Amino acid sequence: MSVTKLSVDAVASREVRGRRRFRITPLRVLIGVLLAALAVVVLYPLLWMAISGFKTNAELFGDAWGLPAQWRFSNYIQAWDYGVVHYIFNSLVVTVGSIVLVTLVSSFAAFALVQVRIPLGQPILMLILGGLMLSETVALVPLFRIMRSLDLYNTLIGIIILYTAFRIPFTTFLIRAYMIDLPTELRDAAIVDGASLWQMFWRVTLPLCYPILISAAILQALFSWNEFVFALVFIKDDALKTMPVGLMALQSKLTTNWPVVFAGLTISAIPMVLAFLFGQRHFVRGITEGLGK
Repeated sequence: MSVTKLSVDAVASREVRGRRRFRITPLRVLIGVLLAALAVVVLYPLLWMAISGFKTNAELFGDAWGLPAQWRFSNYIQAWDYGVVHYIFNSLVVTVGSIVLVTLVSSFAAFALVQVRIPLGQPILMLILGGLMLSETVALVPLFRIMRSLDLYNTLIGIIILYTAFRIPFTTFLIRAYMIDLPTELRDAAIVDGASLWQMFWRVTLPLCYPILISAAILQALFSWNEFVFALVFIKDDALKTMPVGLMALQSKLTTNWPVVFAGLTISAIPMVLAFLFGQRHFVRGITEGLGK
């Protein structure tokens, strides 16, 4: 058989496989329709909120589903001038600070529970996971007294510590589930080469956990950015309020000027949408490989 005939047969085989792969079936059509409907359900409220920020009150209540007669960017400028920029800055400080602390502390804990195999590791793991059962509202009264006694009340540092403490159990569980199936050959090789535990953590284990660390960071960002109860109770000054509490204060200032409120809500949603879009590949990989084990 000639080389030319083999090449032709190979091309024909690939074309057949391609037709089979992209063949339209009723099941695929149904799945496509369901996914399109799900995308509309998820995206339309966000688009409606953003478009409503360009309207007037009369347009918003007269034709809630229509487009504005004139795109009023002044609503977004007014929302920004009313203090949204300060709320965004405070939320960024709290979010970034809590992300760094949560990922580091949880990585240390997961490394100790999986790689080092400390004594009483299983009871300690159960104790850490027991923090998942603690509700924010149940702990408000004792936490209020602790924060006042430590001079952390009405400070962003205090909010960062609270967000870190309440998310360590879940994040430790997430990272530990990912570390369990890491190849032990690399750890053994590091031990043979004389690496210390600190070097094993920073140079071997942590780089391999990059996807789950991205997932943990995004989940922590969503929690910190949207958390309301702690930010409402433990922050008094308007200059230190984060986005959720700040938007509530913005709504009370504007009373019935709903387009400006929607403009502020849209501005507050942009950072988290961008964070997820840039990190979604690692987020999905980390979640599936971590919780899926």
